[in-house]
Amino acid sequence: MEKTRLGGHYLEKYDEELESVRNRVLSMGGLVEEQISNAILALGSGDAKLAEEVMANDMKVNGFEVAIDEQCSQILARHQPAATDLRFLLAVIKTITDLERIGDQAERVARMAIHLAEKDRPKNQYADVVALGERVLKMVHEALDAFARMDVGAAVAVARSDAAVDNDYEAIMRQSITFMMEDPRTISRAMDVIWAIRALERIGDHSRNMCEYVVYLVKGKDVRHISIDQMEEAALGKRAE
Repeated sequence: MEKTRLGGHYLEKYDEELESVRNRVLSMGGLVEEQISNAILALGSGDAKLAEEVMANDMKVNGFEVAIDEQCSQILARHQPAATDLRFLLAVIKTITDLERIGDQAERVARMAIHLAEKDRPKNQYADVVALGERVLKMVHEALDAFARMDVGAAVAVARSDAAVDNDYEAIMRQSITFMMEDPRTISRAMDVIWAIRALERIGDHSRNMCEYVVYLVKGKDVRHISIDQMEEAALGKRAE
């Protein structure tokens, strides 16, 4: 993905430290994307072994969060950054928190994949759940791309797509409840599906959070807890210094 250059300071080492932080965030993001992709594949194919690998790799995601957080703390202590640099580090700290939570949700999907692998599978092989998973995976990828390029327009577009995730989630939820009402024998399987789609819906929410941090980084405006239209209006304003 294309990256917008940070830095331009008189201390070259400082620039390198900031760039190192961003590269590690993107590496963490790449691992999280892989976790989501594998969890979705495991659920759709009934591959319990792959799901177990996803669960085992969650510790790597956690390790990234701890290491990047420590690196940011050291930069804050040594350089006492201000303006854009300070916002960048704050945005990173918040972003890696959401990435770690996305990793947790991918692990939950993998856990449900193991449960579902032990049960009779529907004819559609959970195609609707897989489609929802692919939608949120795309959100995560595009949110990371917006972060790498510091592209507020792309960030707003990704945040707006969260509504489609919510719609898909609600549709599968209604379908699952209908199945349980019509045939109590499907309750166990339907509950596993519900837990899986809930985790996927939460990944969409965390992706939107990451997009909000991009707007904060570039524009210096806190766009949490406002409507998507208000977020877009804030993103179109003058870039902060």
